[in-house]
Amino acid sequence: MMRLGTGIGWRPEIADAVERMPGIDWVEAVAENVCPGHLPDSLLRLRERGVTVVPHGVSLGLGDAERPDQGRLTALAERAEALGSPLVTEHIAFVRAGGPHTASPRLEAGHLLPVPRTRDALDVLCENVRIAQDALPVPLAVENIAALVAWPHEEMTEGQFLYELADRTGVRLLVDVANLHTNHVNRGEDPARALAELPLEAIAYVHVAGGFERDGVWHDSHAHPVPRPVLDILTDLASRVRPPGVLLERDDDFPEPADLERELAAIREVVGAGAARSPGTLAVSRPGAHGVTREPPARTALLAAVGAAADAMATHAAAPAALPAPAATAAPAEPVGPGTKPEPESEPVAEAARLRLGLAQAALLSALVAGTPVPEGFDRVRLGVQARALAAKRADVVAKVAPELPLILGSGYRAAFLAYAQRRPMRGGYRQDALDFAEETLLSGRSPQGRPRRELRRWWLDRSGPAPRRTSRLRRVGRTLIRH
Repeated sequence: MMRLGTGIGWRPEIADAVERMPGIDWVEAVAENVCPGHLPDSLLRLRERGVTVVPHGVSLGLGDAERPDQGRLTALAERAEALGSPLVTEHIAFVRAGGPHTASPRLEAGHLLPVPRTRDALDVLCENVRIAQDALPVPLAVENIAALVAWPHEEMTEGQFLYELADRTGVRLLVDVANLHTNHVNRGEDPARALAELPLEAIAYVHVAGGFERDGVWHDSHAHPVPRPVLDILTDLASRVRPPGVLLERDDDFPEPADLERELAAIREVVGAGAARSPGTLAVSRPGAHGVTREPPARTALLAAVGAAADAMATHAAAPAALPAPAATAAPAEPVGPGTKPEPESEPVAEAARLRLGLAQAALLSALVAGTPVPEGFDRVRLGVQARALAAKRADVVAKVAPELPLILGSGYRAAFLAYAQRRPMRGGYRQDALDFAEETLLSGRSPQGRPRRELRRWWLDRSGPAPRRTSRLRRVGRTLIRH
């Protein structure tokens, strides 16, 4: 694996500062924010200087119950090729659920949500990762995520789950030590145990970021300085293996460049301190050493979540009795280590696992964004915190992708959007969410009158008019506006 060195997340807001920072070996750019045919001048200049650029995807949904969308894979591949990247990265998360296969509305989270650490979820994730690997022109690395909520009755720890994933697919790992800290605070998980169970030889690089704690919940904000506990986890990791690369992430509330440079210096210092503590050998964990089960999968809490899904979505198609029975499987052969690719499971087993996982994910996401009942076994308080965080993030991101809306609506924007979010789950990404919010505001008559209303109407018409499929909606909005 190539050595990347020390890097920072490239963002337009700090592009000039990043170009001037000393000691930057590489940068990471959010893939969805980069257009292959119109790369930002800053990234082009960095590449000309020999700085490596890695595209980091956030919307593929490798943990979704459905297979990865070919259009999204193609877009990710195009960005890797345009940037001349040695690898591409994504997340171990689900971002959308529902749809025809669950007989429920299709929902989008607009956020990275945790997959259950179960055999069903692992089987689906492994197949999705293989599909992505086949579609990408460079190696894929996947990142562990931060989570506010935990799935009930999981079958593996995070380290065990990641080991199995790397072992079965050969995928490399992007280890986010800030996310290990988040899961320590929010879910009581031991970062040291996770590091001890990881396949350290599969690490592609490491993320470091800041956050904050409120009412006993750690929020992975990427908008605060890196705290000491996160640096301590990085030190522990560096004492076990020399990470090929370490990158500082910052997504909002950007400080002065000097502050970012101090954080980068602290990262280099703790990596050096960890290396000094290293015994000089690579610690490699092995399946089974920490209780990894090798028995055939049992019926777990996902099946209970299926029952909750049926109640929450009120559909006979989701009833447990209508589900295919879990197929009996033999215990998997003992692998020789990460990178080994055993034969894939038979198609019926994979489809049954996808159906069970899909129903469980739809029930959870529906509770978070559509107000349906909380599935059995979940912490209701934590789900409430997550639901409010998702709505707040929607409001913030829509304000960024459509900055005219807060300007038009003024101080009433946020309250109006949060009220809209309670009634209307996201259905097609943040730009579509902005259009839907403006349309519903105009139709409901809750928009301000006079000039702000005219500006909001003009903004919506300018962005909605060219699409033929929206003609009837344009007429409906037009009639409403005339009446008002």
